[in-house]
Parts: sequence; C-alpha cells; structure tokens
Amino acid sequence: MGVPGELADEVELVDALLKPLAERPVDITDPDWPVRLRDGPDPLDEAGVREEAEAALHRLLVLYERGDEPTRSAVRALLDRCGSFSWAARVPPGRTPEAFRQQLLYLSARDQSIDTRDEMVTLNGMCEEARAAGVDIRPLLLEVAELSSAEDKFGMGSIRDILRRAAWRDPVGLW
Repeated sequence: MGVPGELADEVELVDALLKPLAERPVDITDPDWPVRLRDGPDPLDEAGVREEAEAALHRLLVLYERGDEPTRSAVRALLDRCGSFSWAARVPPGRTPEAFRQQLLYLSARDQSIDTRDEMVTLNGMCEEARAAGVDIRPLLLEVAELSSAEDKFGMGSIRDILRRAAWRDPVGLW
C-alpha cells in the first residue's frame, strides 16, 4: 500500500519549510547556547506549520499502526528522507498508556533516526515518565516491537531488539 501521495507530499512540504531551522548553525562557543536552544521558539511555530505537521504525523502513525510491513517500511523511509520533519514533529505529551503507546509508535517509525544512542536516551526517558505515571510499559513495548523494523542499521541492534530489551530491563537504569 505505501504512503498515499498526498500525505507524502504534505510531509515533504513541511520538511522543506523546517529544513532551514533544522540546519541553522548553533554557536556552541556562546556559553548561553543551551538556554537559547531550549527557550527559543518551537520550530513548528517558528515555521508556521504546527497544525499541518501534527495532522500529518497523526495520519502517518495511524497508517504505520494499521498497515502491513510494506506500508510500515514506506512510512519509515519517508521519515528517514524527511529528517527535518522527524526532528521537529512530536506526539502530544501525556501520561496515559495510549500517550506512551503513540510515543513508542513514533519512535518505531523513526527507526533509530540518525543516532541510535539519542533514540535510546529518548526511550529511557519515555519509560521513566510512563512508569512514574503508573503505566504498565512492558506489554506496550512488546506490542510496538512487533511492528518495528528488524534491521540493525548502526550496529546497536534493531529498533525491534531495542524495544524488546527495554521491555525486560529492570526499571532502574534501562541502559
């Protein structure tokens, strides 16, 4: 099935509008650079594409969740091509099992993005927050792992393996 053309076009357009912001240089010699980065405007708002990005991400995740493996692979490939979209678009925060599940689906669809270590840190934080909210994370991790890629892109295991390992880790110190 793949990603419908109009949805792929939408994601690619938002990606193009976000690209200058994503590639904007950061002066790490400025001692206040982390504060400026953290407290600066959200890229989706700065580019004026929040509504479009959130709607497209929602549609992508529905497609990813309900689609067959070729469809999920096409979603992964689109997010890989559209790195600025993947960098800026976020699943709405929440402290419920469904919010955690949506975050996991997006992590799975990004398929390690450009740095497995960053995604592992993200996963660790997601798991800690969900546990603190009383979410039983193991079944959700295992469920999303089954939808995930088995390709070991960077020599640290596939996203499927990473999610499975997280499901069986001690709650303290996932990595």
